[in-house]
Amino acid sequence: MVVPLKQPIVFQLEGFYVPPGYGAFLFFLALLCYIVIMFANSVVLCIIVIDKNLHRPMYIMVCNLVVCDLLGATTVLPRIMMHFLMGQKKIGYISAIAQAFCVHMYGFAVQTILGVMAYDRYIAVCEPLRYHAIMTSARLHACLALAWSIAFLFIAVLFILHINSPLCGNIIHHVYCSNRGILNLACSPTPINNIYGLSMSWSLNTSIFLIIAFSYFKILHACVKQGRDDSFIRSKTLQTCAPHLVVYVLYQLATVVIIISQRFPSLSQNIKRFFSILFIIIPPALNPMIYGLVSKDIRSSIIKHFTNLYVHRKNIRVVPLCNRKQ
Repeated sequence: MVVPLKQPIVFQLEGFYVPPGYGAFLFFLALLCYIVIMFANSVVLCIIVIDKNLHRPMYIMVCNLVVCDLLGATTVLPRIMMHFLMGQKKIGYISAIAQAFCVHMYGFAVQTILGVMAYDRYIAVCEPLRYHAIMTSARLHACLALAWSIAFLFIAVLFILHINSPLCGNIIHHVYCSNRGILNLACSPTPINNIYGLSMSWSLNTSIFLIIAFSYFKILHACVKQGRDDSFIRSKTLQTCAPHLVVYVLYQLATVVIIISQRFPSLSQNIKRFFSILFIIIPPALNPMIYGLVSKDIRSSIIKHFTNLYVHRKNIRVVPLCNRKQ
């Protein structure tokens, strides 16, 4: 008979298998990824906050996406670095719940924010003359608040359903804590949790996909219609919408890779677990580059601010000290 564990307990993450002598190398590799993510996203975030010309709905939404990416990366990568450097696999109950909550919050908030961004692009392309009347500051903040609130409420209910469930184990077979990893330790079956989790994920992903598909169908129709009169308008429209679509596809590809990798039993656990953190590494690392390279406004603002910083440092002169009176 399996005896339920008393809470609070300490979980042990199985993590990666680290060959002897490779811990420091893997630590610096993870640290490099984290530095790239933090630096690139922080630059985009600071530029949008500083430059008043970028205080527009599209860039404010990009700001929210950047915050979401920073949340996901910061939740997982520092603990993985501790695992590589010090072999730290233990995590307290509260920390485990917090990490799992933030990981799921990241995954769901990304979807809802991308849905709001698709709606914004649809209004901008299909209703250009009424865009500022429709996408007012109040409506923009209401849409973003709704996006964060939906993700938060869905995840909160998911964790409330099993927060007091007795656990009969403390080993999580993963590199980070998740709702599924904790539920696998439950002493008894959790059908309600499973049904809610699956229905919630399916309904949210399907809803966001339909919103984005409908938005881009209407945008494509508008581009074809506009292209008959002005090819410049069509190219400008496609250039404006391209970053959002590329980012959405990037997240979906990372998710598909995770799902497919779990279906191949011949793959080693290290490879499967590496694939499972791709959605926390690849999109946050590439998103700032996608928006920075494709968006002319962000790119120009970054170049301008860094150029001004360089010129300012170059013009600094050291004032010589006056000769002391003898």
